[in-house]
Amino acid sequence: MTKHNILFIGLDTHKAFVEVAYIEDNCGAQPIHFGRISSAKIAIKKLIRKFESKYPHATLHFVYETGPCGYWIYRLITSLGHCCYVVAPSLIPKKPGERIKTDKRDALKLAKLLKSEDLTPIYVPEPEDEAIRDLSRAREVAMKDLKDAKYQLKALLLRNNINYTGTANWSFKHLRWLTEIVLPHPAQQIVLQEYLQTINERLARLKRLDNELEHHVKSWRYYPVVKAIQAMRGVRLLVAAGVIAELGDLTRFDHPRKLMSYLGLVPSEHSSGGKRNIGAITKCGNGRARRLLVEGAHSYRYQAVITTALQKRQEGLPKDIVDIAWQAQLRLCRRYQQLLHKGKHYNVAVTAIAREMIAYIWAISREVVLSPVNPKLRIARVPA
Repeated sequence: MTKHNILFIGLDTHKAFVEVAYIEDNCGAQPIHFGRISSAKIAIKKLIRKFESKYPHATLHFVYETGPCGYWIYRLITSLGHCCYVVAPSLIPKKPGERIKTDKRDALKLAKLLKSEDLTPIYVPEPEDEAIRDLSRAREVAMKDLKDAKYQLKALLLRNNINYTGTANWSFKHLRWLTEIVLPHPAQQIVLQEYLQTINERLARLKRLDNELEHHVKSWRYYPVVKAIQAMRGVRLLVAAGVIAELGDLTRFDHPRKLMSYLGLVPSEHSSGGKRNIGAITKCGNGRARRLLVEGAHSYRYQAVITTALQKRQEGLPKDIVDIAWQAQLRLCRRYQQLLHKGKHYNVAVTAIAREMIAYIWAISREVVLSPVNPKLRIARVPA
């Protein structure tokens, strides 16, 4: 049997089965369809043993697309000592004339593209990091559900021409006013009571998730980074934990421009010849992290100042990190006003501030990882 250095194996994963194809590393080799196997762990292990026995001198390289099934296949294969790559479907090259898509073709295509080095693997978080990310996302879903319940209640009142004359919605005074409302029909009164009960339940759910997130983040390995980036204006615990949970190790980017591009905060471009056309931001990468940064960027509309809450968040942090945060505030507040004076739209200015915010967050994360001054703020480097 011919000895091969590398065997490239493409996996088209689904809930119940996995389509498998492979290609050898010799010149002119064509991808071969292996077949369909179960998506159970025992079936994946059996598949690996077959390739190990058939190609005992080859290094096995697996690849599959990201999807709702998560990263357990990646972790299983790497735990067995083999290389595995996870790629985003949007980054897989596709010919414009391809009109047929099947599981078999996808597996063959993945194996072939892996051999030709035309695939860009994505960052796979550690199980602990993914758990914090799930908790952060669950908190966001709870907030969305609470807003939906409030909108439904306000719509019911609007249909019955009932308006609140106070100043602050959902304050204690407003909630007491809601309990005193009497609608003209008993059926509508039942609906009102159900809406109020739903809001109370979702408020309690949101509070529970807030408490759990604050508790678990403090024992997370990235908590030093989460605590450090809260020195910046507009970055509280929820934003800091959400951004780091979505992005993981920021120092795997050797330059902040790469991180900006990864988040889709850079302008799109379509230039040819002597013409250069700059468009809106690309919106690639992680949309949730991008949205959190844009939310935090709204705080730079006002003049630079160290508030009491911000000063409390900066207590105990090294001077280098506090200086970076103050430098960021001075620049970003000034930058926002400059963009408005140039006639830029409000949303464009806020997005530009968010793009520069992630650069300062990247700088702070590097100070935390590489700082020899405060051992409590050091974390272990994570391989890219």
